[in-house]
Amino acid sequence: MIVCGDDGLAHRLAAELRGVYAEQVTLVVPPSGRRVRQPVVGRARAASAALLDRVVNAAVNRTGTSGEPASNEQVVEAPEITEAVLAEVGADRAAALALVYDDDETNIRAALTARRLNPRIRLVLRLYNRRLGQHIEELLDQTAAVASGDGQGASLDASTTVLSDADTAAPALAATALVGTSKVVQTEGLVLRAVERQPPRPGEVADPGLCTLALLSATSNDPAGADGSEGSGEHGPHLLPDETAVAAATGRGTVVLEQVSYSGPSLPAGRGGVPPFASLFSRRLRWSLAGLVACVLALAVGLMIVTGEDPLYATYVTLLDLFGINDPAFHESTARQVLQLLSGLVGLLLLPVLLAAVLEALGTFRSASALRKPPRGLGGHVVLLGLGKIGTRVLTRLRELHIPVVCVESDPDARGMATARRLRVPVVLGDVTQEGVLEAAKIHRAHALLALTSADTTNLEASLYARSVRPDLRVVLRLYDDDFATAVYRTLRAAHPFALTRSRSVSHLAAPAFAGAMMGRQILGAIPVERRVLLFAEVDVAGHPQLEGRTVGEAFRAGAWRVLALNTSPPGRRRSEGASGEEDRAPASGLVWDLPPTYVLGAGDRVVLAATRRGLAELLGRRRRDRAGA
Repeated sequence: MIVCGDDGLAHRLAAELRGVYAEQVTLVVPPSGRRVRQPVVGRARAASAALLDRVVNAAVNRTGTSGEPASNEQVVEAPEITEAVLAEVGADRAAALALVYDDDETNIRAALTARRLNPRIRLVLRLYNRRLGQHIEELLDQTAAVASGDGQGASLDASTTVLSDADTAAPALAATALVGTSKVVQTEGLVLRAVERQPPRPGEVADPGLCTLALLSATSNDPAGADGSEGSGEHGPHLLPDETAVAAATGRGTVVLEQVSYSGPSLPAGRGGVPPFASLFSRRLRWSLAGLVACVLALAVGLMIVTGEDPLYATYVTLLDLFGINDPAFHESTARQVLQLLSGLVGLLLLPVLLAAVLEALGTFRSASALRKPPRGLGGHVVLLGLGKIGTRVLTRLRELHIPVVCVESDPDARGMATARRLRVPVVLGDVTQEGVLEAAKIHRAHALLALTSADTTNLEASLYARSVRPDLRVVLRLYDDDFATAVYRTLRAAHPFALTRSRSVSHLAAPAFAGAMMGRQILGAIPVERRVLLFAEVDVAGHPQLEGRTVGEAFRAGAWRVLALNTSPPGRRRSEGASGEEDRAPASGLVWDLPPTYVLGAGDRVVLAATRRGLAELLGRRRRDRAGA
């Protein structure tokens, strides 16, 4: 297995392949002086840089007493991925290659080179551009099929999977901000919603919902307790428990599958920046225009009474007098002359009003693409810190759910600024560590705070300040370092026991999905359970003796995997994307969720599994051993 990258995701992925799947990994990273560091802002710069250096060094070296890298990992430094570098690390004979650089172009160039060197290699690419990723996936798969000689590639175990760490993490981050305890997997038109439920009272049994996905850690109700992690032992979260474990889990919260449904269409892309008609003119100008119209109507009625003409003709003559293009009424009655003079006076008043209307309309159109400010009286909204890759995806998810959002960003040229303008989302420009910025975002009336900048200490500082303004505020932090996240989580829970605090790591959420794709599984998504991850994957039953020929009930293995649904759609179906680049959210009609426990899984079936990382690795490892024996 080869992993190429320049940030934390590469090291997380390498650790995932080593620790969970026991694979031999070659990690290709830039030279030490050229590694891309997470951007830091404000007063958190020095602390964040030191923190990242410590994390990266620990991930790369994984030193023991001798200070040498782990025995099943080889670290290669290369300034860029060239054909010579790929040949040196053995891409021509490797089973899988992951390209997780932060730059889409770098990953695409390396993928094309790797496919030419080894048509049979399994490629996993990290691309932010989803529409481009779809085309690249089809191109590389077609290249592998042509290289196989039959034009179909059916005999090859090569495939191309394009993933995005932002897309993997965005649904979970958005859901945590909305309801605090929900986890969401959304892909291929499929929406899985899992919720945390409070522990039952003594003597009660936890309600399993549709099915119980996990038991929360035994310390989850202790304000000073740690958020359960891989090393929590029997006190940590228990993934995919059986009925006996659920019945005995008194005093522990559960994560249950509460709803599986289609979330509905996304919001329209917008109206090209055209504001609504009512916003073209100010309220004072609208009243001025209404007054002039009333004057014109009154003059028309007066002329109709004086001359006895029909209403249409009287209105026409009044407008002629108004614009000064009618003949003077020298030989008309006094009343007619007075009406003509009044019409001329109204016409003089009309000119400045029309000029003001034109100027206001032009100013409104000119500022239609400008950043909006939070409106007065706004409340119950989500304050989103950071409009990078992750923040942009989370912003899109929140707006699809019609949730009001106020964004805070220090860089006016950030990636998500265009999305915020298109969605007409208020944005506050400023450093979140500076006083007054969060107040401008109406943090004191907000429903939740999502701190998603790239610097851990910046997110922490903003969260602590927000808590000082509103102690019961729901806070979700993006934190990279596990130890740092655990310490922050425990401290915030102890200081604010009645407020919801969650820490999430994007690379921690994304790494299992990338690792599963490298092992040949179709990963649909991941749901965080405290500091652990539960994977959802689509698996062909054929070749898996743990599944084939067994009933759904017999195929369930506690703590490893559980069959959730049967996929009856044709294999190879890809998601489509609209002209705007957004995912097509047509529902996955081929999924059958109400499988009875007595349903027998056949060789031609494809099922959706909820699995732990080790459980998925066991399924895959058994199939590979069977192939090797054959």
